[in-house]
Amino acid sequence: MNILIAGSAGNLGSCLARHLLPTSHELRLLVHESSLPPDIAASANASCVRGDLDDIRSLETACRGVDCVVHLAGVLFVPSPEKILPKTNINYVANLLHAAKQAKVHKFILVSFPHVEGETDPDHPAIGDLDATPEVVHFRTRLEAERLLLAECEDSATVPVVFRSGIVYGPGIKLVAAAHWLLRRRLLAVWKEPTWAHLIALPDFLAALRCAIELESAQGVYQVCDDSPLTVQEFLDRLADHWNCARPWRLPVWMFYMAATICETAARMLQTAAPLNRDIIKAGMTSCVADNSRMTRELLPVLGYPTFEQGIKLL
Repeated sequence: MNILIAGSAGNLGSCLARHLLPTSHELRLLVHESSLPPDIAASANASCVRGDLDDIRSLETACRGVDCVVHLAGVLFVPSPEKILPKTNINYVANLLHAAKQAKVHKFILVSFPHVEGETDPDHPAIGDLDATPEVVHFRTRLEAERLLLAECEDSATVPVVFRSGIVYGPGIKLVAAAHWLLRRRLLAVWKEPTWAHLIALPDFLAALRCAIELESAQGVYQVCDDSPLTVQEFLDRLADHWNCARPWRLPVWMFYMAATICETAARMLQTAAPLNRDIIKAGMTSCVADNSRMTRELLPVLGYPTFEQGIKLL
């Protein structure tokens, strides 16, 4: 199978590429300005193709002869998400989908997250709903991209898959590495109000995504999470205990929004990325629990790490 990975130079994109390199698949790795990691670029069954998600013509060339597209590209750390994310989260998906349909690509997989349904909890989990109205810009625009994909593929030769992944953790994941760096320096803080989070270990994320790519029956919305949600506070405390660090500070919510406002203002003035913005803070404070039953029924019946207690040994 010829697989095009958009966002292949990114964290999860490069993990997926490495996971698929030992297989018989041929990988076409779409990059814009970033470079592929050297080990991936040197692989015999991987080829690098330059393309701009804002330029449909470059994407048509990239999609030619491809059987499956996996869209992992995205932008997060921007100072004005309400201005930028509609373009990167919706228009870029529309452009790549248009090119894929023109090239008669058989399957298009959009990697998303169950957070698009807004606030959920163990009693009211995310179920694959497409009618939610989330307040967070990142969630709202990604949900719009999901709707676009499913609508545009209706009555077409391209099979749509929405792969709603929980928070991925494991070796090499930048979010976990950042938490480790901050914990070691006693710089990590979290708000006091409990917030639900649903995780997925990196090996299970990759195994489920490979199934979504390879299984002819895979179609529609899948929520890819482990069997045991926990709170953000519990997650960070367990990481701290695992690494023999002090647990994160508990601070009031207003301090996080103040820090985000300062970061956004500085990023606008310096024209750089914003390590924090108010939309990220609001996203982090959104509880998320998902019903993973369709995933376990159709993609990955047995998880290697069904709980974080089992998966923490990966770190």
